[in-house]
Amino acid sequence: MARVVLSDFPMIDPETYRDVLEAAVDEPVDIEVAELDSTENLIAAAEGADAVVTDINTPVTAAVLDELDLRVVVRSAVGVDNIDVAAAADNGVTVTRVPDYCTDEVATHSVSLLFACLRSLTEYDDHVAGGGWSWETGRPIRRVSASTIGFVSFGPIAQRAAEQLAGFDADLVAYDPFVDADEMASYGVEKASFDELFDRADHVGVYAPLTDATRGMVDADALDRLQENSVVVNVSRGPVVDADALLDALESGSIKAAGLDVLAEEPPEDDPLVGREDTVVTPHAAWYSEESRDDLNRSGAADVAAVLNGETPDGRVDPDADWL
Repeated sequence: MARVVLSDFPMIDPETYRDVLEAAVDEPVDIEVAELDSTENLIAAAEGADAVVTDINTPVTAAVLDELDLRVVVRSAVGVDNIDVAAAADNGVTVTRVPDYCTDEVATHSVSLLFACLRSLTEYDDHVAGGGWSWETGRPIRRVSASTIGFVSFGPIAQRAAEQLAGFDADLVAYDPFVDADEMASYGVEKASFDELFDRADHVGVYAPLTDATRGMVDADALDRLQENSVVVNVSRGPVVDADALLDALESGSIKAAGLDVLAEEPPEDDPLVGREDTVVTPHAAWYSEESRDDLNRSGAADVAAVLNGETPDGRVDPDADWL
């Protein structure tokens, strides 16, 4: 009998896993749900397991992978920054992810955060709720078509966001060493170096995965390069943006606002970026729709089934991938 351990994270649906695995796997499958929010809990819960389905808080370290005899680890999301992919490969463990389940949702959320900040929507709402009725509360607001919007990383989510922004007639530029200029041009986007992007952009969306190379890449120097009254949106991972530098830029007034779906610590404890008039913060919810949650669980379960059946899963992570 194969044994599959699922994190108790709310986005992971045990019933969907059970339905898919019972229909697709040739042998009986035992499915268990457990708290996997520490190495100790993970090792205790997954002893003797063939598969583990993780969430963002599950630390799948080299020590964990050395201790357990797993066949597959499924990251129930796009990123795999909580999994030691190299150590998994050394232990013969397949790592999978679900890279495309929420492309449209995250792109839409990023554009929504941009316009909420750009058009001062929360300031206006608070002002009216407090009895005010003045357009000046949101000043200054600049015309979108007169702006340049930059993308830090230009994978599928940023590409979809570029498609959504195409009708607003803004200039679009992107930094991504793994996407060539011709592919960017097909989305109406100009390829730029990292420094050039921040020199030119009025507003920036951050879409980069969290790696050793990207951690803190949007730092004080980058933020200082932005145009006056800029908006910074982050829908990737909190640590890609230097939180202290972002706070300093907001407090100094060198940027207008920040729209954040991710933070350095989640859930936050006394994070100074939360509750400010010049920030819009959502609870790592950009991925969510009812359809995306269903896609996430069905795709993750299909990857488990593939490995248990001796097949290559669709979401396999290449341990030699350049972006890791």
